Amino acid sequence: MFRISSELIPSRNYSDKIMEAFFNISLVIHASFGGIALAVGLIAILAKKGLKVHKVSGKIFYYSMIISAITAMTIAFMPGHLSLFLFAVGIFSLYLVLSGYRALKFKLKDHNFALDKIISIVMLVSGLAMILLPLIIFQRIHIVLAVFGAVGLLFSIQDLVRFRNPQKLRKSWLLIHLGRILGGYISAVTAFVVVNQFLPGIFGWLAPGVAGGVLITFWSRKYQPEKTA
Repeated sequence: MFRISSELIPSRNYSDKIMEAFFNISLVIHASFGGIALAVGLIAILAKKGLKVHKVSGKIFYYSMIISAITAMTIAFMPGHLSLFLFAVGIFSLYLVLSGYRALKFKLKDHNFALDKIISIVMLVSGLAMILLPLIIFQRIHIVLAVFGAVGLLFSIQDLVRFRNPQKLRKSWLLIHLGRILGGYISAVTAFVVVNQFLPGIFGWLAPGVAGGVLITFWSRKYQPEKTA
């Protein structure tokens, strides 16, 4: 029988150092791309819709948010840094930017909604979990998760209903795009506010959403379906 020398087996301390290094790298990537999304997202919002600067900054924002959200979800499952809360927020942010970006394709007559339905179903299940799991595990409601879960649940149900009428959906793609992308930007602002503790406790999590809701309402009224048909 051959024996494997213990010297060839990484020690637990060595493994811990590898994981901690991976965590630090992931954290830097997450924060860096989150910062990029925060900066270019504002440019996309302020730029006139349809111009090249809006399209370019919008794409940079989209991909930056995707990377930031995925790294956040990765960090949430690392040993010593386990956080179902961070994972849930990552899913919510990912859903907003994915559904917002894909709304650009809704105006196409030959668009296949199969992937969009999957995205919405994942958010629907996640939204239910964000509301119910704290009740099941801790016998109490987690206010922030419940709010995010309820919003995600509402949006995903709206999506699944809209997908049944592609013709009507083609007239409202711009409103969906603006609303979801702005929602994704609000999540980036929320993370920035919470990390830097600009507002105390729960206010840091919810205040950006309230302010962003006012902004989304403004844009929704400005770009009504009849103006985009």
